[in-house]
Amino acid sequence: MRTVLAGTASFFLALGLATSGHAGSRAEEILQRFENANQWRDHVMVVAHRAGGLQDGKRRFAENSIAALRDAIMLGAEMVEIDIRRSADGELIVMHDSWLDRTTDCKGEVLGYTMTELRKCRLAVEGTGDVTAEPVPTLRDYLSVARGKILVNLDNKLETADLVDMVALARAMEMEEQVVVKANLWSAERVATVKATMARVGRGFQFMPIMADDAVRDPAFVAAAGKAFAADAVEMITWRGDTEKMTDTGGPLFSAKVKAAAVRGNWHIWVDTHAIVNKPGGYLSGGRGDELAVAAGFPNEVFGFWAERGATMIQTDEPRAAINWLAANGYRVPYAEAAKPVVSVAGQAAAELSGQPTN
Repeated sequence: MRTVLAGTASFFLALGLATSGHAGSRAEEILQRFENANQWRDHVMVVAHRAGGLQDGKRRFAENSIAALRDAIMLGAEMVEIDIRRSADGELIVMHDSWLDRTTDCKGEVLGYTMTELRKCRLAVEGTGDVTAEPVPTLRDYLSVARGKILVNLDNKLETADLVDMVALARAMEMEEQVVVKANLWSAERVATVKATMARVGRGFQFMPIMADDAVRDPAFVAAAGKAFAADAVEMITWRGDTEKMTDTGGPLFSAKVKAAAVRGNWHIWVDTHAIVNKPGGYLSGGRGDELAVAAGFPNEVFGFWAERGATMIQTDEPRAAINWLAANGYRVPYAEAAKPVVSVAGQAAAELSGQPTN
């Protein structure tokens, strides 16, 4: 693993390496592919946005739920993305909004509830309004289920300083070497600022830059930023804006020169096809997003388009659809460690969580 200064905004916790007693686990296989992009450019890794809780018109799971996590593991996704906030008494919890109204049967601000009170709130399936048996999960709950099975991308909804506690939790669970942090980069000054900020968090963590084509268009800068942090992946945003026209090329961040930089630097090109609320479909991916792939029925114009332009990581609201299409069209290479069936019903998740300690 290439370790560098820790970064801002969010990070991956890859669970289950040999150093933490999980030699030969699927998480170790995933990390091998994540850290060796050049050996795996024929395989597209799938990241389930909000754990995949938004798939099927937000009707299958509650977002950021343990049930969605278990489903992502069963599907064979390489990573889940979840959102981190705190309870009134300082517990790190998994919750996207600062209010509970949309995603639970409780009302009010997250910070108005202690962890004991949040345990009484039940996650709701947004698309149906159904209330599940699953309480609001803690970060520790989530990582305990993910151990040895999948990588976890934490979208930090708190202050940069809160990364210290997240890293401390990872260290206590013997997974500090598997932490990857990501942040937006757009200039040499920003690179220096991020490095200085992360020096206060500590050393020994991987960093993934995020680049957006409204600010970054120079392949030389992309290459330099990747090299500065010894990145294993770079997240590329191709803005759609308000135009109805889809990108035909992927834009400047998917040019031949950028792809050459990715090969020289041995890092993955990551694209986001997931939706953004109140924005046009494919807002982060040049109009080629999950809505076009699934609702409109043109997966080749999304998953196929980005794979053919060098993307080897796709963050999506539709991990099941993405994995099925990618596998059927030759963009997935089977793992030696077959994914084992995992019960994903909210009732069992709630039962398991009821006895979990909190950090």
